[in-house]
Amino acid sequence: MNPPFRDSLLAGEALGQRYALAVPQTALAGTTGSQLGRRAGTSIDFQDYREYQPGDDLRTIDWNVFARTDRLTIKLFREEVNPHLDLVLDASRSMALDNTPKSGATLRLAALLGTAAENGHCTHATWLAGDGFQRAANDTMLPSAWDGLAFTSRRPLDEAFGILPPRLRRLGIRVLISDLMWPVEPLTILRRLADGAAAVFVVQLLAQADTEPPEHGNIQLVDSETGEEREIFVDATVAAQFRDALARHRESWDAACRQTGARFVSLVAEKLDASLPALEEAQLLVPA
Repeated sequence: MNPPFRDSLLAGEALGQRYALAVPQTALAGTTGSQLGRRAGTSIDFQDYREYQPGDDLRTIDWNVFARTDRLTIKLFREEVNPHLDLVLDASRSMALDNTPKSGATLRLAALLGTAAENGHCTHATWLAGDGFQRAANDTMLPSAWDGLAFTSRRPLDEAFGILPPRLRRLGIRVLISDLMWPVEPLTILRRLADGAAAVFVVQLLAQADTEPPEHGNIQLVDSETGEEREIFVDATVAAQFRDALARHRESWDAACRQTGARFVSLVAEKLDASLPALEEAQLLVPA
């Protein structure tokens, strides 16, 4: 792996020791694990009976009830659960903007959240959005062991979903980390992320250069995904238009998050450590 990427993972893992993932009650209703949930499952805590349905585990049939009633009935047990975190990383080229710490900050933040998940007794998976979604190597381990991380995709997130969507855990906590710098209707992405989730967080991670208009004068813009070039003249009017467009873009994501029950946080890569209280305010992290 790229040595700077490894250093970012190590730094994020160390920082994450201060935090635990905040687990909503709706996340405590998932699959077999170490904490008691609210759905029927496979622990030894008997809950109820129901009529057998094709596909049910034959081992759960109560043959004593069958002998008395001639009806196939299964036992339901209270399920034990492990809360789960699905990290969804935008692996497009814009997340590795030249002369900025954006890629390192993305991995630092992802490693922090992965470590906080460990501290919160949560399982976790890390998904990279590129030509479809792929799991990072070793992503069930501590973040310092993750591998196969790169920011080379030329596809926006909605195209990645269309090619090969991630297999997100039902009733899991889902966190998208992206600069959100692509022209897509936010609800297109958020509805996919929110489907079956216990909680969804969208963390917009920008470089300082993303938040400020270019300097006054003639400049050449190059799209980091497509390579398309464009020359413009920056004056006070263009600078104001840039700021207004960025504000509208953020507001569109914030509004879409509110509409789907997700939470939106915008951070700046160069100020990441100082911005972490915003993740506590969003109820994503709690002190360990």
